[in-house]
Amino acid sequence: MDKAKLQEMQAPLKAQYRDAPDAALITLSADGTLDDGIACSVQTGKAMVEAGLHPASGGNGLQACSGDMLLQALVACAGVTLRAVATSLEIPITGGTLRAEGDLDFRGTLGVAKDAAVGFTAIRLHIDVDTEADAEQLATLLKLTERYCVVYQTLAGNPLLKVDLSSA
Repeated sequence: MDKAKLQEMQAPLKAQYRDAPDAALITLSADGTLDDGIACSVQTGKAMVEAGLHPASGGNGLQACSGDMLLQALVACAGVTLRAVATSLEIPITGGTLRAEGDLDFRGTLGVAKDAAVGFTAIRLHIDVDTEADAEQLATLLKLTERYCVVYQTLAGNPLLKVDLSSA
């Protein structure tokens, strides 16, 4: 895809959202089904994924780990955002790789140590691109990728989070 095609696709949406800001407010959702054992099946839009415990918390390693899925969502979102920004800025990217790493202390999630955090204490996103862009272009590409990546901004921010539980 080139810059003109991207702009052609996005121009009517941008105009609509400028004229009717409420049209830009979309609620995304994900659904899961509690499975037998300690597992939950989640529909990803392309396939059903069964998530279970990470081996460090007693899982068998045959099911997806939700922590891994969070890092995968960051990689996917950052990759798509980087490609869109590079296309918009006409920065040629011939390839590249992304890798997210997150540090967990499983004493927290297993309730072994009350002072151990439950959740990631640090997340690192490494991006290597194949390009002849100069340092200034790369700095702009990184800055705008961070700015427009939904998953990155969600993790970096502090979104309102609410959980409710009911019985059938």
